[in-house]
Amino acid sequence: MLNGQDGFCWVLSTPKQSLGFILADGGFDVWIANTRGTKSSRKHTSLTPEDPAFWDWTWDQLADYDLPAVLQFVFNQTGGKKVHYVGHSLGTLIILAAFSEHKLLDIVRSAVLLCPIAYLHRMRSKLIRLAAHIFLAETIHMLGYHEFNPVGRVAQEVLGAVCTEIDCYDLFGAVAGPDCCLNTSTTCIFLQHGPQSSSIKNMIHMSQLVRKEGIRKYDYGNKKENMKHYNQPQPPLYNLSSIPPHVPLFHTHGGQDFLGDVPDTRHLLRTLVRQHDSDDIEVMYMPDYAHGDFVMGYNAPQLIYKPMVEFFKRH
Repeated sequence: MLNGQDGFCWVLSTPKQSLGFILADGGFDVWIANTRGTKSSRKHTSLTPEDPAFWDWTWDQLADYDLPAVLQFVFNQTGGKKVHYVGHSLGTLIILAAFSEHKLLDIVRSAVLLCPIAYLHRMRSKLIRLAAHIFLAETIHMLGYHEFNPVGRVAQEVLGAVCTEIDCYDLFGAVAGPDCCLNTSTTCIFLQHGPQSSSIKNMIHMSQLVRKEGIRKYDYGNKKENMKHYNQPQPPLYNLSSIPPHVPLFHTHGGQDFLGDVPDTRHLLRTLVRQHDSDDIEVMYMPDYAHGDFVMGYNAPQLIYKPMVEFFKRH
């Protein structure tokens, strides 16, 4: 799972380059999930994307409801076989949040964390940091907007204002870091297919992680609302140190990643490594890689996916 894109990203390149095809060719039964709000996930039993309630969610709900539903469905459909999970970016945050609350442990066999985001307090993206610290998402929400469409009119107006403060010539690089290993054809397909929508409320929640240390559930902004939802004045922390040590983890991150930056990622690693035996956690550091390289890099099959498949086979 990943954020801002649907599952097409796992198969957007050639069969020799795309992780989805590589895993299928390796004998794995591949299931691709979509995040709420993306082009492939805009249906609801009673709501439409025009209803504000359709967008009333953050990654808390992805970790609490969506991810467990997807993985339980796969588990049931495959006759009770435990699942190897692959998450990129937001897909790593929600599996870590679920694990920290001891969810999914009975159906997940191992988890791959591609450029994980969890602690975001020291992220390098000047664009995201500025947006978080001027409470941009909160302002857009107060104006009555609920869907965040990165290529929509509101986003274009916001970028027009923000990019007077920051050089946004290479927008993808300004947000996620300068990728080293993308080819032109794959990048063109990616840009034709996305980026895609999320909820403004989810953007607010991500901004809260940037402004404050630690990983907490969504902060409703006042003690009364937090008491209503959590029975305490502050939103609860996700305690990642409580993740059980027996879940095998494959963790890989990049030195040029502006979202999952090195200091925050190493803080996450210290938290996870303390709990895990060395046989159950594998760490790969790619000094030249940025956020997009892990999904679209022309050398990712050899550098990332091959050791990932070997990790799956060991576990």
